[in-house]
Amino acid sequence: MNEGMNSPKPASTLKPPKARILILRSNPIAPDPRVEKIARALNRAGYRVTALGWDRTAALPVRETVEGFEICRMPIRAEYGSGLVNLPNLLRWQWGLFRWLAKHRAEFDVIHACDFDTILPALWCKRRWGHAVVYDIFDFYADHLRRTPGWIKAGIRKTDLSCIQRADALILVDDARVAQIAGAQPRRLSVVYNSPEDISPGGMAAWTPSPAGELRLAYVGLLQVERGLFEMLDVLAHHPAWQYDLAGFGGDEAQITARAELMPNVRFHGRVTYDRALALSQGADVLFATYDPAIPNHRYSSPNKVFEAMMLGKPIIVARDTNMDRMIAAANAGLLVRYGDVDALETALRSLADRPDLRRELGANARRAYEQTYSWQVMEARLKMLYEEILASEGGAA
Repeated sequence: MNEGMNSPKPASTLKPPKARILILRSNPIAPDPRVEKIARALNRAGYRVTALGWDRTAALPVRETVEGFEICRMPIRAEYGSGLVNLPNLLRWQWGLFRWLAKHRAEFDVIHACDFDTILPALWCKRRWGHAVVYDIFDFYADHLRRTPGWIKAGIRKTDLSCIQRADALILVDDARVAQIAGAQPRRLSVVYNSPEDISPGGMAAWTPSPAGELRLAYVGLLQVERGLFEMLDVLAHHPAWQYDLAGFGGDEAQITARAELMPNVRFHGRVTYDRALALSQGADVLFATYDPAIPNHRYSSPNKVFEAMMLGKPIIVARDTNMDRMIAAANAGLLVRYGDVDALETALRSLADRPDLRRELGANARRAYEQTYSWQVMEARLKMLYEEILASEGGAA
């Protein structure tokens, strides 16, 4: 017998099992494009990924498997955007997270905590049981709150900066947000833009640009009045030949949809899947993201709408002084308007409606910016490198 056949392999040839990653998110992940992209990327890297979300409707499946990773949901009824009125539900969510993490603590190695409303239970796990924690800030929480007293926001900001320093790594969605967390010193920092995964032309339905004088617009996202949605409806009211596809949900959904339902050239699609969202955007001539710069988070914003427009080769209209204007101006990929200025918005839209050549030029510039700077392929490589660094470092999960 050849004794070597039963000998153990040298340690250098043995591959350790990949880490088990738990992503925490305070929405139902139905959909959540960024969470799903991150889960897919880590899954492709060989990690075992589970995502835990908050189902405020208590109507979605408690467990389901999507594209190779599992989504778990905690059904806790609550409304969106109701300020301090929602505080008891937020506390119930926090308590539910603590209990879930304690019960399942042996089932994961790394916690990928998205935003402030998941980080405290994650850091408790790190301190109690040694799990590594990646803190992924989509929106800086203190600047995101709309109906909360200033002294409470100040307390949240102070706590959040402390959390940043206690996590094993910090992910920001834009390098401009480094200024937003001034005072914190993260152990590791990576910028992962909210870019979409690239879609081959054959993966989308055929699309024919509107002729001169006509225009098709699309917005899919959070329904809040501070995102220029009423201003867009005001413009559409004067241009019945222009078409507008509106989809999403949010705290101001009732009043926005009530106005939209009165307009024959506006179609409201409600909450849609991410694939459907991209299809609506692909069918548009122009996209827009006109956020109010008076809101601190908007001044640092780089929402997925901007990168989706780039990936799809669509011109986009954005508000000045929102960070988006910097990216769009640098790439010459759209038009800039002053937030709340209905006349300026109408002028920009009219120029795009009357000039299909301008639409094509700006759209081509947008696609070039995606390919050269903002592609998800580049972002995925950054994400994988960060995880490899954390897991390879001595005491990285301590």
